[in-house]
Amino acid sequence: MTNPIRWGILGASNFAATMMGPAIHEADDAELVALGTSSPAKAGAFRAFCPNIRVQSYDELLASDDIDAVYIPLPNTLHVDWSKKALKAGKHVLTEKPIAMAAEEIDELIALRDSTGLFCAEAYMIVHHPQWLKARELLAEGAIGRLVHVDVSFSYNNPDAGNIRNRADVGGGGIRDIGVYTMGSVRWATGEEPVDVEAKAEWENGVDTTAHVWARFPSFTFKSMTSTRMAPRQEVVFHGDKAVLRVTAPFNAAIFGEEKLVLERDDKTITHFRYPGTRQYKLQVENFGRTLRDKAPYPWTLENARGTQAMLDRVFAAIAE
Repeated sequence: MTNPIRWGILGASNFAATMMGPAIHEADDAELVALGTSSPAKAGAFRAFCPNIRVQSYDELLASDDIDAVYIPLPNTLHVDWSKKALKAGKHVLTEKPIAMAAEEIDELIALRDSTGLFCAEAYMIVHHPQWLKARELLAEGAIGRLVHVDVSFSYNNPDAGNIRNRADVGGGGIRDIGVYTMGSVRWATGEEPVDVEAKAEWENGVDTTAHVWARFPSFTFKSMTSTRMAPRQEVVFHGDKAVLRVTAPFNAAIFGEEKLVLERDDKTITHFRYPGTRQYKLQVENFGRTLRDKAPYPWTLENARGTQAMLDRVFAAIAE
């Protein structure tokens, strides 16, 4: 590819209109061409930043010859089916997290990705942020000594029963919405997979609203709390035997708070790593494009996504016990 990668968006979600759409529009070597939607009235939010965006149906977009890649922000239960349709239509695919409802579904996407020769990935923006690249580097080089325990919290307060995050019929719930970050980030940063998993959850209208997960990894223990009924909070703490590494705005970087890592050593010295102004969604689009153009390694493959989904599957199984 020598021209900009031409993108289409399947689904006029608010997140696509406010975050990923602008990121695609402003990314280097990317062009936002079309919006596929069943609600054309929602196109105004996209035309506000991309006046020439073409509006059409999902199927029309997938049949368009001037679309190279599609971003899919549809409800969770539709992710796998539309990812398959897009791949079969000859499009590269970036699908919002969680890309599937069970790990076995990702196996199907991996097989289709490999058989078509197209690229397919889960939209997992945090691994494109330099703060997470630095966190993984610090852990690998032993900056905190031996990693002993990881504590993760992620919460927001959304009691709206009609919101898709609170609807069981479309795969809502806190574990799928934000647990994918509390668990996936630690897997990615450490390169380890859980050995044992325990979990408890509170439920409302068929979706988990607060969940506590405990896990044992080969070299450390892990605890996470996710909630969709608490005041906003997010933090990841890697606790070693020589130092503590805190990621203070790990997931909604810049929106939640200052993008920084804090390394607190046992000799009382403190080092701050700051990343002001970083746009992780834009970086995600640009890295996706580099993979298409140059075969550059992508930091979050379907295999990565499958590992996190497998952990989520174990969490739901533990809750059901």
